[in-house]
Amino acid sequence: MQSLHWEQRPDGLRAPALVCAFTGWNDAGDSASAALQFVGSSLQATRFATIDPEEFFDFQATRPKVRILDGRTREISWPETEFYAARVPRAPRDLILLQGPEPSMRWRTYCQQIVDLAEAIGVQLVVTLGSLLADVPHSAPVSITGLASDDALIDRLDLRGASYEGPTGITAVLHDACAAAGIPSASLWASVPHYVAAAPNPKAALALTRKLEGLVGVSVDASELEEASADYERQVSLAVQSDPEVQAFVERLEQAAQEEAQEVDPTVPSGDVLAREFQRFLRQRGPDAQ
Repeated sequence: MQSLHWEQRPDGLRAPALVCAFTGWNDAGDSASAALQFVGSSLQATRFATIDPEEFFDFQATRPKVRILDGRTREISWPETEFYAARVPRAPRDLILLQGPEPSMRWRTYCQQIVDLAEAIGVQLVVTLGSLLADVPHSAPVSITGLASDDALIDRLDLRGASYEGPTGITAVLHDACAAAGIPSASLWASVPHYVAAAPNPKAALALTRKLEGLVGVSVDASELEEASADYERQVSLAVQSDPEVQAFVERLEQAAQEEAQEVDPTVPSGDVLAREFQRFLRQRGPDAQ
């Protein structure tokens, strides 16, 4: 059974990059999925394909949802994997966005479906977004780790090789499938404070969005996400201050973060880099924005 269903073919894409985010294990604080959805909404991405969930999900673990339409009709929403196309005329490339829950089974077959689609539309780069719980304070800048398995990509994009060993998620399996198909791939991971793990984290979503912009050369107006990030930090700070034990713990994390920050971080962008990113953003918005 063919699980990949095309609704239409997005012809004429320019050097497309496929950006993926999966909810579940790889998505602490909903940061990765929120970043992807924000980019898609900002670029007015349109859906063009899906992967049928029947072969890949345990519906007792990832249950479908039912809703009432027009006050009478019941509709079931299944946990689909969806593909969206975003055309960005003033950027060097267009984007394909993949969103969906992490599947329960047949990961290799599932990833092959994604690779098949990528090859069919000429994807030149695959990027996965993820977020993980870590001992980091909510008040510090979000740490983003960039990984790549391709040596040329590591050198060109100033990423590093993956050294983690242990249990993994669907993103690692997808990168392995991309390597087998000869498609360059990279992964961006945001660190999320474990003491607010249950709350959505727009601050980490914003950090992933900004790092993704530099990686794929596509800029978006993230002012809405910036406001949500500032509000998130303010609300968490108020909650932390209400509990002396939690406040003392967070202060220890902040002190540790400050000690680490005393060393020069080569990943911090210079003023020239920030200026170039801003100019690129203005070019993509058009002459009326300048």
